[in-house]
Amino acid sequence: MQNTSEKQACTKRHYEVTAADLPLSCPPKGMRVWDAHPRVYLPIEELGHVVCPYCEAEFTLKEHE
Repeated sequence: MQNTSEKQACTKRHYEVTAADLPLSCPPKGMRVWDAHPRVYLPIEELGHVVCPYCEAEFTLKEHE
């Protein structure tokens, strides 16, 4: 995942993640969190995709395609 520390976290968008990004959390690692919802860990390994219950960001695990 690219360095997104300057972008606001927790806005509805789609993220592609890899095994290096696991365990997966929203806001993702590297994003600023001062204006974000509480960090929540998302179970993406089994299905290969997950939606954050707070901000509706969608995550897809690249190796699972």
